[in-house]
Amino acid sequence: DIFSSYPHQLSGGQKQRVMIAMALSNNPRILIADEPTTALDVTVQKTILELMKNLQKKYGMSIIFITHDLGVIAEIANTVLVMYKGKIVERGKLEGIFKNPQHPYTKGLLACRPPLNIRLKKLPVIDDFLEKESKVTIKGFTKDLIISEKERKSVQKKIFEKEPILRLKNIKTFFPVKKGVFGKTKNYIKAVNDVSLNVYPGETLGLVGESGCGKTTLGRSILKLVDTNGGEILYNGKNIETISKNELRKLRKDLQIIFQDPYSSLNPRITVGSAIMEPMKVHKLNKNDKTRKSKVFELLEKVNLDKSYFYRYPHELSGGQRQRICIARALALNPKFIICDESVSALDVSIQAQVLNLLNDLKKEYGFTYIFISHDLSVVKFMSDRMAVMKDGKIEEIGDADEIYNFPKTEYTKNLIEAVPKGI
Repeated sequence: DIFSSYPHQLSGGQKQRVMIAMALSNNPRILIADEPTTALDVTVQKTILELMKNLQKKYGMSIIFITHDLGVIAEIANTVLVMYKGKIVERGKLEGIFKNPQHPYTKGLLACRPPLNIRLKKLPVIDDFLEKESKVTIKGFTKDLIISEKERKSVQKKIFEKEPILRLKNIKTFFPVKKGVFGKTKNYIKAVNDVSLNVYPGETLGLVGESGCGKTTLGRSILKLVDTNGGEILYNGKNIETISKNELRKLRKDLQIIFQDPYSSLNPRITVGSAIMEPMKVHKLNKNDKTRKSKVFELLEKVNLDKSYFYRYPHELSGGQRQRICIARALALNPKFIICDESVSALDVSIQAQVLNLLNDLKKEYGFTYIFISHDLSVVKFMSDRMAVMKDGKIEEIGDADEIYNFPKTEYTKNLIEAVPKGI
């Protein structure tokens, strides 16, 4: 089947295996793997890493594995070289680098991945270590950032004593496939199949699962970006399924989304400033372009970018900067509820930490409610109050994020947790 398939018919993991097969076709002695697992979900990533290790043993080849994620390095490497500003700043055996990093940049790379055993108020970023003396340790730096169980319970008590802002009741979203001779639908992909859940004001609900489990479709169903086949979506008591187009248009100001790929979600032909002003014009917010422009400057400042970015085009920005622009655009309509759809998956771990901290800071300042969609369980655990695990269009389990991580009830959730790179 794969032999006669086209690339667009394959999943991310299948495409990556095809690339590995192509690279091995000439029996190489050295294989250079450049970020081969970055865009893949954790279970597919684990499979690809195991495949590469097995092929290495079988063919006796050397692998140069390039990645920004030291957690992944721990799964595959014997020796580690750390590069910073075009130079190698540290080299050594895997265990030595992980247990006793010397260079501040290495410490920063190790520290900015969300930890699985503790909860932090914010993630350390590389600059935190570059600004400090080289003697500072990761443990020493993070000890003041730990959130106690008591603090967390107190915050959650305030969240969950309110009425839900969003109620989903038996949501179904099916996509037709295999049309017959007369164009009749013969089958359906049940992307979302009978999902019910509540989201509370000020909560971050994490939605986690493998690629293709239906989490993105669920997010888009909530926003009416795709049509549902049944069920109720109640936002502040209003049924989004039955309200008029006019009412839905007004409601769109409250409900926003930050997409996975910031480059695809920005129009390459218009400047950053115009992209952020556009939704304000559509919804007739602020009196004129002059007041809208000053609002855009304000938003750029909120996402830690200066005014000069107003005049730039998307291709002039890095991935992290583009994602900040998408966040600023989502904030332009003063929303109450934001769906973050894999919004840090395309970023390296150091930029990812900055964006996650920014999202949490904005949540504190504006009182947002988030649904945070990701395949990366460590990121979801750091961000979320509660976590919902999706598989084949259904919710496998839902509950407190820490409890699900520490005491998973289903085999599927256990496999997701085991697949997360944990370092040494």
